[in-house]
Amino acid sequence: MGQITLTIDDRDITAEEGETILNIAAENSIDIPNLCYDKRMTPTGACRLCLVEIEGQRGLQTSCTRIGEDGMVIYTETDEITALRKATLELLMSEHRLACTTCDVDGDCLLQDYAYRYQINEKQYPYLDLKVSSFNYTSRDKAIQYDPTKCIRCQRCVKICREVQGIEALTLRNRSGEVLVTTGFDVPLKESVCETCGLCVSTCPTGALYDKAARGKGRAKDLIRTRTTCTYCGVGCQLDINVNRKNGRFVRVTSETGIIPNAGNTCVKGKYGMDFIQSKDRITTPLIRENGSFREATWEEALDLTAKKLTELKDTYGPDTVAGLSSARTTNEDNYIMQKFIRAVIGTNNVDHCARLCHASTVAGLARAFGSGAMTNSIEELGRAPVVFVIGSNTTECHPVIGILIRQAVASGRTKLIVADPRQISLTDIADIHLQQRSGSDVALINAMMNVIIEEKLHDVSYIRERTEGFDDIIDTIKQNTPEFAEGITGVPAEDIRTAARMYASAESASIVYSMGITQHTTGTDNVLSLANLAMMTGNVGKECSGVNPLRGQNNVQGACDLGALPNVYNGYQKVDDPAVHEKFEKAWDAKLSNKPGLTVVEIINGAADGLVKGIYIMGENPMLSDPDIAHVEEGLKNLEFLVVQDIFLSETALLADVVLPACSFAEKEGTFTNTERRVQRVRKALEQPGQAREDWKIICDVAERMGYVMKYDSPERIQEEISELTPIYGGILYPRIEQTGLQWPCPETDHKGTTFLHKEQFTRGKGKFHKVEFLPPKEMPDEEYPFILTTGRMLQHWHTGTMTRRCEVLNDLVPHGALEIHPANARDLGITQGDMVAVSSRRGLIEVPANVTDMVGSGTVFMAFHFREHAANRLTIAALDPVAKIPEFKVCAVKVEKV
Repeated sequence: MGQITLTIDDRDITAEEGETILNIAAENSIDIPNLCYDKRMTPTGACRLCLVEIEGQRGLQTSCTRIGEDGMVIYTETDEITALRKATLELLMSEHRLACTTCDVDGDCLLQDYAYRYQINEKQYPYLDLKVSSFNYTSRDKAIQYDPTKCIRCQRCVKICREVQGIEALTLRNRSGEVLVTTGFDVPLKESVCETCGLCVSTCPTGALYDKAARGKGRAKDLIRTRTTCTYCGVGCQLDINVNRKNGRFVRVTSETGIIPNAGNTCVKGKYGMDFIQSKDRITTPLIRENGSFREATWEEALDLTAKKLTELKDTYGPDTVAGLSSARTTNEDNYIMQKFIRAVIGTNNVDHCARLCHASTVAGLARAFGSGAMTNSIEELGRAPVVFVIGSNTTECHPVIGILIRQAVASGRTKLIVADPRQISLTDIADIHLQQRSGSDVALINAMMNVIIEEKLHDVSYIRERTEGFDDIIDTIKQNTPEFAEGITGVPAEDIRTAARMYASAESASIVYSMGITQHTTGTDNVLSLANLAMMTGNVGKECSGVNPLRGQNNVQGACDLGALPNVYNGYQKVDDPAVHEKFEKAWDAKLSNKPGLTVVEIINGAADGLVKGIYIMGENPMLSDPDIAHVEEGLKNLEFLVVQDIFLSETALLADVVLPACSFAEKEGTFTNTERRVQRVRKALEQPGQAREDWKIICDVAERMGYVMKYDSPERIQEEISELTPIYGGILYPRIEQTGLQWPCPETDHKGTTFLHKEQFTRGKGKFHKVEFLPPKEMPDEEYPFILTTGRMLQHWHTGTMTRRCEVLNDLVPHGALEIHPANARDLGITQGDMVAVSSRRGLIEVPANVTDMVGSGTVFMAFHFREHAANRLTIAALDPVAKIPEFKVCAVKVEKV
């Protein structure tokens, strides 16, 4: 696309060819009124407010649909246009119930703004009392409400649901003055295909669609909006926390259109999952266990006891008998301070966090193959990739805003989609091909795709020769792994494997997207290495719209890894057993440090059970629901001499603690998170902390000072400055540079613009390295006693161990309890019908849970989300570990299912 020059209201403007007049005007701060336009979707041209005059052309033109042309002379506010706009607004007002004084969007309503701007006569036309039926499709919904008397039929809600969310939950009914927004066949919204993302509310220009929970809690003009980063998944959506300026209470969440990385889009958790912040269950004072129960304590008591006990354990048994669990839910600054505390104050490298349970194999595998264990490309590139290969990622549920980007790309016709997943997920409905492999057979599937690529000479010979090494070492293994051989292991037809391989390898660029369906196996590192092999073989690393792109699970799991909350590396992945690095940090921190890699999460728990680990300091983690084989976790935690838990709720883990320290939520603190595309973004304080809760980093610094090591910081910004000094990949990332938009690491200098995709000219390790990977089965396979494969994961409406989402009214209303997905044929054989209680047992435990009979899972496989304490899936899972990454095999274990 080239550039054009045109004139708008006597201003000469240069613009990109192909842009609409409305967009060109907006980009140049020229405000053309509009009610039916949202830049996230195609223009409608229905409201007629955006009319402009173009010299030499008959009649007025809708600027939202008219493409700008070179040499155009445009006027946006002539007398004729003003009169037409005023008349249009007066007609709209004749159908609009005037309730501005009691309307929640008072102060943020386009119709109200334009009515004032054009000084309309509200009584120019008689009010038309619309024939509104008593039925309302949102009447039973706890999230979204629809007031048809405020609706101007602009169609924005219908279009955003179809074009952006890709769902088509909304439609229009009736004709003429009786047109209403509704669902297909008028079913209640929560019973429709609606995903409760709230985009319809976000685009409504009049308040006809609104957040039910926010009703009456503050008009738009009474709210203070604070920009921050979402606390849920790794997408890193930019959200505005809306707080009533009069009482300081949380009201709602909004997001600005066009913001990076989510463009104003939200999911159900980001939009309706924030009321946990002000839950009555928040811990507001320190707690100390005495005589088997908790009592409230002062901060002095709790901090003194924590420091005393940790010092005693360190002095009596040695530093390696103490461990710390940091958190992917807390900020970069919190994680940096936690790992510094464990290393510099305790004197051990026994520090880890839940990345061990989700993407440890990503860090290990991609670091071996590429030299860097992170997402290679940027989120927005997925919307432009000619081919996207999604494997082991239920993207629309676990990373919803990335999921809708993929949906949009496929709907546009510019992207072909390959999905490999043992379940029928949302993306399989729109995929060009679905490879429904058996759980744990990923290496066989990927090797077979590479077999086709080599046999049909679709590999990039020059790229392999110039930019990689080790290719010849994998040839024999790949040649043996034919599609027919893989079919016997994976269950995927050989011809489907061939079709997918050709589609991926033939594309100009192809992007691999994966998540925990790849990583949470005893062969997780092998799975990641196989994907790296596939990408390098086709030259799909080091350029736009390509790469190997792990979607990180939690909001700051990338940042927690970056900042050294791992037992073998300091911040910036600097190895603890590297003599030069060791010397660097001893000097910087003025402390004697251990050069021996520490224990991982599961090893820490095993050590506790065996009596080798005596004390653990846990910040924001809940291993009593998140870790495998939680009966064993409970045994380990109860065997400790001292357990301190720092959290916002009294979690299942905190209930076992000797001391509980109340922390601030993300909405009550300053700091940064790093999202899945390596983008460091600001977290800002929007609310005051409840009771005596404190910021995590401050609590840790207080404990350190009592143990004789002073960590003095006056703000998180000062901590970030220290991070940048000691962390080369964060060297140029300082708060003033990320106030508007975050920066992607590596960003080594303060004048560096960040890195949108990695390995452009060479890999971080120099040359990309191929690794020979052979298929190995999961550690525990079905047998006569336990005939089903259980695989676990997440769902759209809840998050991790449920400590936050299960305290949110909308989310609990949508999904109040968990369920076991079981195939109809298997259910029929066992006499199980929808909703029946079933007993699910493994060699490690038993739970009872309602059955969801569905063909989303294949025969012989059952699935459960792990969010629910009352039927905790991890009572069943196996703690078998990947030998390299030490990640547990959450995705495969053997179970039996019986009707209760």
